[in-house]
Amino acid sequence: MYTKQFEVRWNDIDANRHLANSAYINFMSHTRLSFMYENDFGQAEMSKNDLGPVVFYEHMYYFKEVFPGKPITVSLQLKGLSEDGRFFSFLHNFYDSNGINLARCEMMAGWIDLTTRKLRAIPEALLDSLQNLEKTKDFYTITKEDTRKHGQKPEHL
Repeated sequence: MYTKQFEVRWNDIDANRHLANSAYINFMSHTRLSFMYENDFGQAEMSKNDLGPVVFYEHMYYFKEVFPGKPITVSLQLKGLSEDGRFFSFLHNFYDSNGINLARCEMMAGWIDLTTRKLRAIPEALLDSLQNLEKTKDFYTITKEDTRKHGQKPEHL
């Protein structure tokens, strides 16, 4: 499983003196980007393909508070992937130094062509890299309908 360790810093803390929601989001983004840079999704490859990721949603579930002073580990697993790689879903788990699961997040995203500003499939080499990420037990093949299951597209769009 892909993991990344983080030190909880004072600027990651909110008014309640525990890890702020924005810090969870930042740690997950950092974990995803680290995986991508280590697996052929570097800046040169993304620029060459005029490609960028776009997040559709992130659903967070909090189990225990996180305080500064001890590192946390954020995991990354592939929860879903469309056949052409256009859509993907990741599962993140947050663990303390004793391995206790502190929080979980499921996110779904897609790949956008930065010229046309439309969703698109990814090149085969990048698809292969994504498919090599450890999969969750409930891994599934994402369809276009799955991207709309948590909301409806506004009628005016």
